Amino acid sequence: MRDQLILLPGWAFGPAALQPLCETLAELEPDLDVTIEPLPELATADAWLDELNRRLPADCWLAGWSLGGMLAAQLAERRIDSCSGLITIASNPCFRARPKWPEAMSAEIFDAFHEAFKLDPDETLKRFRSLCSRGGFDPRTLARQLQVSQLQLPVAVLDAGLQLLAQLDGREALNGYFGPQLHIFAGRDALVPAAAASALRTWMPGAVTEVVADASHALPLERPEDVAATMVAFINVRRK
Repeated sequence: MRDQLILLPGWAFGPAALQPLCETLAELEPDLDVTIEPLPELATADAWLDELNRRLPADCWLAGWSLGGMLAAQLAERRIDSCSGLITIASNPCFRARPKWPEAMSAEIFDAFHEAFKLDPDETLKRFRSLCSRGGFDPRTLARQLQVSQLQLPVAVLDAGLQLLAQLDGREALNGYFGPQLHIFAGRDALVPAAAASALRTWMPGAVTEVVADASHALPLERPEDVAATMVAFINVRRK
């Protein structure tokens, strides 16, 4: 029976942002059934996890990019024995900094971004694409690719996603899930500091962390071959 891997995209993006990674995974490991699952289009942030838990099959690998990775971590802890493994990509346990987790976006910058979004969603989304691509080899081309993969969603749905980015603290969830964990970071990420990788190693010595050098927050779109190879190697070791 083929193992199943679910990929969850990041805030404001649809499956297209993860399609290159999905295709590369399928090429590298034909025995892996890879599916991209869109994030919920709900205006109530508290309902997102329940919706995903209802939608996603049991006994699968859960993987996610950015917000998708944070949600995957929460689901892994919730499912415990019915989650084969957890993989996060450019995803921080806390996206918004906390007193005991400073390796994240500062609270002041995040709050200003959230307020700007309420005033001018379109301009803020444009800025967000720029931040996602900053640090990449060709940020302009990458930003255009991100624009194509960005969803046209109601403002209330996007705002619910921002609320989750502010609220979710994945440290307890990561500690509460005892299955295999892989956390992949980008060396030049403008949204999730690469320092979060070493902080996570200190927080959870048993978790596997990898940093892809010279890569942006749009890691799965920019470097799908590197990310897929790391993921497949990790999954295959845990299959044995």
